[in-house]
Amino acid sequence: MDSRSRCRATLAAMLPVLLIVAACAGDESAIGPRSDYAPVAQALETLIEHEMALKRLPALSIALVDDQEIVWARGFGYADPVDSVPATANTIYRVGSVSKLFTDIGVMQLVESGELDLDAPVGQYIADFGPTNPFDRDVTLRQLMSHRSGLVREPPVGHYFDPNEPSLAETVASLNATELVYEPETRIKYSNAGIATVGYVLEATQSQRFADYLERAVLKPLWMTHSALEPEPEIIADLAGADMWTYDGRWFEAPDFELGMSPAGSMYSSVRDLGKFLSSLFAGGRTEAGRVLRAETIEAMWTPQFAAAGTKTGYGIGFAVSELEGRRMVGHGGAIYGFATTLAALPDDRLGVVVVTSRDVANAVTDRIAQAALRTMLAVREDRPLPELRSTSPVSPELAARLEGRYGAEGGDVELIERNGRLYALPAWSGVEVELRAYGDTLVVDDVIDYGLRLMPLEAAIVVGRDTLARRVAERPDPAPARWAGLVGEYGWDHNTLYILERDGRLHALIEWFFLYPLEEASQDVFRFPDWGLYHGERLVFTRDADGRATQVETAGIPFLRRAVGPEGGETFRIDPVRPVEELRAEALASDPPVESGEFREPDLVELVALDSTIRLDIRYASTNNFMSSVFYSEPRAFMQRPAAEALVRAHQWLKERGYGVLIHDAYRPWYVTKMFWDATPADKKIFVADPARGSRHNRGCAVDLTLYDLATGLPVEMVAVYDEMSPRSYPDYPGGTALQRWHRRLLRDAMEEQGFEIYGFEWWHFDHADWSEYPILNLTFDRIAPSP
Repeated sequence: MDSRSRCRATLAAMLPVLLIVAACAGDESAIGPRSDYAPVAQALETLIEHEMALKRLPALSIALVDDQEIVWARGFGYADPVDSVPATANTIYRVGSVSKLFTDIGVMQLVESGELDLDAPVGQYIADFGPTNPFDRDVTLRQLMSHRSGLVREPPVGHYFDPNEPSLAETVASLNATELVYEPETRIKYSNAGIATVGYVLEATQSQRFADYLERAVLKPLWMTHSALEPEPEIIADLAGADMWTYDGRWFEAPDFELGMSPAGSMYSSVRDLGKFLSSLFAGGRTEAGRVLRAETIEAMWTPQFAAAGTKTGYGIGFAVSELEGRRMVGHGGAIYGFATTLAALPDDRLGVVVVTSRDVANAVTDRIAQAALRTMLAVREDRPLPELRSTSPVSPELAARLEGRYGAEGGDVELIERNGRLYALPAWSGVEVELRAYGDTLVVDDVIDYGLRLMPLEAAIVVGRDTLARRVAERPDPAPARWAGLVGEYGWDHNTLYILERDGRLHALIEWFFLYPLEEASQDVFRFPDWGLYHGERLVFTRDADGRATQVETAGIPFLRRAVGPEGGETFRIDPVRPVEELRAEALASDPPVESGEFREPDLVELVALDSTIRLDIRYASTNNFMSSVFYSEPRAFMQRPAAEALVRAHQWLKERGYGVLIHDAYRPWYVTKMFWDATPADKKIFVADPARGSRHNRGCAVDLTLYDLATGLPVEMVAVYDEMSPRSYPDYPGGTALQRWHRRLLRDAMEEQGFEIYGFEWWHFDHADWSEYPILNLTFDRIAPSP
């Protein structure tokens, strides 16, 4: 991680404070609010500031449109938190799939002029377009633009994961290696590959690069001067920085590569420009420069395609069509690395809104703000009181702990998860883990990824919708089938990792960081996605080596190579120290711990096995079986301050009632050893070692590194990662591995937290006792610790 990335990671933790400050900063590009919409702006500002602080959104911009006027537009937060650059109404964002609307408009212009036919075979315009089509129905532009072509979601080349920036021609040509998933027109299957093909039709028929053509034919006539289909220097000079995040707590800067399927998602724009676009739609396609589309063409784009007469929802041509308060709503969402966009309009009322933020997959937040905007604008239009925009509140830690568990039928319909005093839900039907917060006497999903589902907690059940789901007895999971052992792991890229894991006796795929899908086993190495979600109808095909370990998985036609994450088969994790160990030892022994001020308790280090002889030891630093392959302790002993040691014994006794005991790897650690660890560890792995300038909780005798052993076998249990492994697999909330590995990890955590220990955020094995700050940093070697009475 470079210094700028570390700075961004630090700022992420400070965002709730910074955003409130930035929300009050000047924005010269701001518009309004128009006087009649001042109450709307005030209500939305309160909602936005709350959402940004709660969900750590770095930047957000919004524009409200009433017919031909942008009645309010402004930015919140920071487009660049590192350099304190405020977000404005002219801040540039990547708007993802909102790009599709502009690609489709480019086609509809040519349909109006008679140059293209929506219902002609695509092969009429792209001579070598040839995905395998076993059906007696050709693929057409209308099908592609309404996601009814049956084409795969992603092209094999130039897909969402592909950082190589291939040409549009190469991207579309790769589709010839695919087969239609469904018969055209029979089922909606959202397809980025389909809109890439639509864009290539423009490029092929107009003999001009797609981005150049669309800028000339669509963006300029719309007066969208702060928009582009590729990263033009004068546009991206105002581009907001964007953040990626993961379930297990990582934050990193979003990648900025261009998609090979650029017509489907590579547009750059501002909320003011997108507000102009909405105004032109409300004007029946007219702009100051003339007419972009005819009113009847726009109306056709707002009509659900391949649907029964009177259908009010679905995909029109480009536009998603739905309802809000009984009114027709049209628009599109956008999600691309680090950015989330909602563009929504009530066309019959000529009201619209654009909301964009710079946090990955935060579309539930932009959707909620957009819908709140439209509802409050309608209230102004109809001269009635504004609807209350209520906020949720935290679930109490006590309630979160009480509700944790599985609810529903066999296999579990909803899992409730307590984590650091907060409550999360993982519904089987969505595959997305989301936070629950209090809303009156109910709980409501209120998360970056989703919003709105309500749960009512009962004594031993929860009510979800009309269903009452009973709590299931928590049982230890069975070991995963041996035939899957070589498949579980990580695949793909740093910027977008695919996890193959086992859960509930089924193999699962966690894809695009947040979407967890149970897989159907078709054969030993072939699995199918479920009949819902992003990749429905598509397969996963594993390739194994001679030892049965998968080297890659082709997921929905895209090859994901296995990632080398950490040691396999329980081997010890090791590093190459930055400097020779003996040189580090001499330097550390000659150094002094940091000087501390304040009053501390008198140290009272006790030996753990003296309190309970059934506690087992595997003191790695008394041997060479550790990450530095060096001996640090003269004896394999473990000490802790008495209150922490007694709490550990209580945790051990609690575990013994459940068939387990604790196995100690390290406890009290002299300060000089901490300094050796720090000075030996490469910079990109220092989150796994303590900074000697501040000392560690191990040095205070209040931290312990441990795992479980099985009382029946005497053997250590298998965890997701090995001790001292410096990889994301070591994070306490790492989502991969098997159900049994994660269950053991959670059991250890529950035992320790019950006795007042807190887990370290990067290591499943490291726990700090609540009293750690009351003890001084110590530098005693084991032989200098006086025996305890």
